[in-house]
Amino acid sequence: MKATTNAPEIRSLDADELTNLQEQFGEMLLACVKDGASIGFIEPFTQQDAVSFWRDRIIPALRTGKRTLYAAFDDQRVVGTVQLDYDTMPNQRHRGDISKLMVHPDCRRRGIAKMLMQKAENRALGLGRSLLTLDTRTGDSAEVLYASLGFETAGVIPVYARDPDSDVLSATTVMYKTLSN
Repeated sequence: MKATTNAPEIRSLDADELTNLQEQFGEMLLACVKDGASIGFIEPFTQQDAVSFWRDRIIPALRTGKRTLYAAFDDQRVVGTVQLDYDTMPNQRHRGDISKLMVHPDCRRRGIAKMLMQKAENRALGLGRSLLTLDTRTGDSAEVLYASLGFETAGVIPVYARDPDSDVLSATTVMYKTLSN
């Protein structure tokens, strides 16, 4: 399915909304993994595996109220997402973690990832968080994206995670961004 040229709608979803859209989220996740995204999954990876991730891990996390999920919609189709996790220990109430930023491969290069990240950053600020952290496969285009959004490299961990389509163990770059109003 081809993307439109309209700007996508970005909005926060609760657990019930995600439940209703879990098949679409599964399709997007599957497409990203098949395209080589290093977001925690390895081949073989199926639509059922993708839907299970949203159903079993993310929907329960949203119900706790300690995570916000943003979704990008292109004519009612889910084409991107990012999560802000703020379920932190008492000595870390000043920070949040960015996770699972993904944009459907046929919708990239439209600024969707930047729009999603801006929503997550604004939410973090609204929660009084002053630091965001994330990790990304070293050398991926996502690393360049995060740097362009003001994230700095804290360090690199070698042989951190297996690539989605091979036995290669890749490094991850740990990044952070200090927020201010």
